[in-house]
Amino acid sequence: MSGNTAIVATTTNLLDAVTNVLDDANLIVHGEDGVISQWTNGCEHLYGWKKAEAVGRIVYDLLAARFPLPLDEIRRRVREDHGWEGEVVHRHKDGHPVFVATRWVAVNPSRGEKAVIIQTNNDITEMKRVQDDLAAREAHLRSILDTVPEAMVVIDEAGIITSFSAAAERLFGFSSSEMVGNTVNALMPAPAKEAHDNYLSRYKRTGERRIIGYGRVVMGQRKDGSIFPMELAVGETVTSGKRIFTGFIRDLTSRHRMEEELRQSQKMEAIGQLTGGLAHDFNNLLTVIGGNLEMIESKLSDERLLVLLREAQDAAEDGAKLTGQLLAFGRRQPLNPRLADIGTLISGFSNLLRRSVGETIELRTVVNGASNEALVDAPQLQNALLNLVINARDAMPRGGKLTIEVSRVKLDVDYAQMYPPVRTGDYVLISVTDTGTGMSPDVREKAFEPFFTTKGLGAGTGLGLSMVYGFAKQSGGNVQLYSEPGQGTSVRIFLPAVSKVDIDLGLGTMGFRRATEIPGGIEKVLVVEDDPRVRRVTVSRLMDFGYRVLEASNGIEALDRLTQNDDIALLFTDIAMPGGMTGDELASEVRSLRPDIKVLFTSGYAEPAIAGRELAHSGSWLRKPYTARELATRLREILD
Repeated sequence: MSGNTAIVATTTNLLDAVTNVLDDANLIVHGEDGVISQWTNGCEHLYGWKKAEAVGRIVYDLLAARFPLPLDEIRRRVREDHGWEGEVVHRHKDGHPVFVATRWVAVNPSRGEKAVIIQTNNDITEMKRVQDDLAAREAHLRSILDTVPEAMVVIDEAGIITSFSAAAERLFGFSSSEMVGNTVNALMPAPAKEAHDNYLSRYKRTGERRIIGYGRVVMGQRKDGSIFPMELAVGETVTSGKRIFTGFIRDLTSRHRMEEELRQSQKMEAIGQLTGGLAHDFNNLLTVIGGNLEMIESKLSDERLLVLLREAQDAAEDGAKLTGQLLAFGRRQPLNPRLADIGTLISGFSNLLRRSVGETIELRTVVNGASNEALVDAPQLQNALLNLVINARDAMPRGGKLTIEVSRVKLDVDYAQMYPPVRTGDYVLISVTDTGTGMSPDVREKAFEPFFTTKGLGAGTGLGLSMVYGFAKQSGGNVQLYSEPGQGTSVRIFLPAVSKVDIDLGLGTMGFRRATEIPGGIEKVLVVEDDPRVRRVTVSRLMDFGYRVLEASNGIEALDRLTQNDDIALLFTDIAMPGGMTGDELASEVRSLRPDIKVLFTSGYAEPAIAGRELAHSGSWLRKPYTARELATRLREILD
């Protein structure tokens, strides 16, 4: 036997001995060509192939190996480095994948002979499954962190932030990389920092809970230093013996603003009812005082007494003006709205406004768009703008800029939710903006209240802005004030936009066409009104006009009258009625039975849109309280 042959035999015997000793291990011996020469019992269990099935096969083909590198590259490394290791995917005999961590070691029996490779394989299938599951969970958690609408901050028991969601980034202004690893105190204003540290240490020491498991309102601090209210709910878990706290944070800024707007609206409503009632009673007193003064005047001849009497009459007139402003704030002033282009209207009396501000103030009027029509009482709008212009002038004693801008805007649901009294829809916006001294938050909060003024004694009554507020509200709109100390003030009046088409459909106010005589008729009219006093007055009026009248207190009675009378020409019905059928539902039923019958609605609402959609294509409506002339004129418009 030659020397090389002996070495090969020795090597073969050695490999046989190794595989016999390690038969339960996952051990494969093959040449550089991949042909299997040794296959242990462990491989039979791991891959399902018997030794007789495996020996002589090419290992890569048998196991359908998927390598992380090209096979030639792996062979090169084995030749040069005498070994290689990595993760490989093999295939079991039944077809399922087997993930292994493999290690190849080259054994060279002698120079010039091809190497023999010993391959050890450790099954890591379960570990890969756990890793994949963990990766999926982490991806799921990251997707939650990126999409959850509420901010989420995770801290350890030392108060160090370990996770910072995308919503938290948007809320606080910090990036996740800035916050992870820092203390959660960076998100709190100064007074709360120490309180949080004390609370956390006390909780770890005593177990006393004040936040964990509960939601409470606290203050947060953004990166820019601004402080805002937030609702904080904290959950706790323990992992590896250490506590982890997860905080869910909801920004309450919008909700607090909405609540404050609602409180302010309710307060103004209560004050308006009080002042309106007082103004009404006070007007009665002024009527008595003024009437008696007029009668006394005709009987006096003493000039000295006449001077005193005229002073009293002037005071009574001033009192009447005062009550008029109170009625405006209380939304009880008589308005005479007409369809008008607001831009043209304001441009028409801009000269009056310019004279009011003086030469040191630059007045600019900007009208955007060509469709800025609304139903408005022009003199009252002029009075409201004059009050705003005078206030702006007084806020700019050294001069400045005053801009009046008119534009068309659409208020959506989000805006209406933010400002509860406002309805959605198209509005004409009138903005009056100055560069004056501005207002502090305390002054801004009370600015619309009657008799509140920051001017000196005798310089103002404090009713200017309150009158503007009442005018906007009574016109079906809204008014908002924006002001900061040293930054000027902007007052915005929103008036519901109306087109000429709306007027033609009957969605405007009454009385555009006034007849010199009250017209009458002989048709039969069905009156539906649940209030017996109102119904009695209406029926009397119609009979005085010459009409034949049937009456009903609700929709069911009205349908009964309809079936018994086939000559009814017009249905005159209230919109809001008890009994399960509203006026617009009654009208729909009547139209289906008798399409020839005309319909006239009446409503106590300021605008019919809030009473029912039926009015949008109904034909006409009449707002309560209405005069006899308005009722008679509208009946003839419909019947003729």
